[in-house]
Amino acid sequence: MKKDGTGSKPAEEGLSAAQRIDGRIEELGDWRGEMLARVRRLIRQADPQVVEEWKWRGVPVWSHGGILCTGETYKSVVKLTFAKGAALDDPAALFNASLEGNTRRAIDLHEGDSLDEAALKALILAAVALNTAR
Repeated sequence: MKKDGTGSKPAEEGLSAAQRIDGRIEELGDWRGEMLARVRRLIRQADPQVVEEWKWRGVPVWSHGGILCTGETYKSVVKLTFAKGAALDDPAALFNASLEGNTRRAIDLHEGDSLDEAALKALILAAVALNTAR
């Protein structure tokens, strides 16, 4: 099935970002879908005003005053990339990927990994505060 420039399949046209993320979670059907659903729930709990977007050929994006993070899924990892992660305090040391850059930081989640939910929520709130501080 041919995709358009947004990475959408024809059947996806007209769907909201939230519906597309729901579809991705269902489509994965394994631990990656469960993990993506879990981090999505935590993001929404931390920031009820978060905006869900669908960008770059099918990447879930959460924003509030700018991009907070993306939720990419690969064969062996769910990657949460924080757009301004290098500027965030990470006392629980959740960031474990993309550490060499000056801007982004990521959390790679593998099958069976535990997740400090309180620390992730705190990181989301810190990202919101950074994006909305003017």
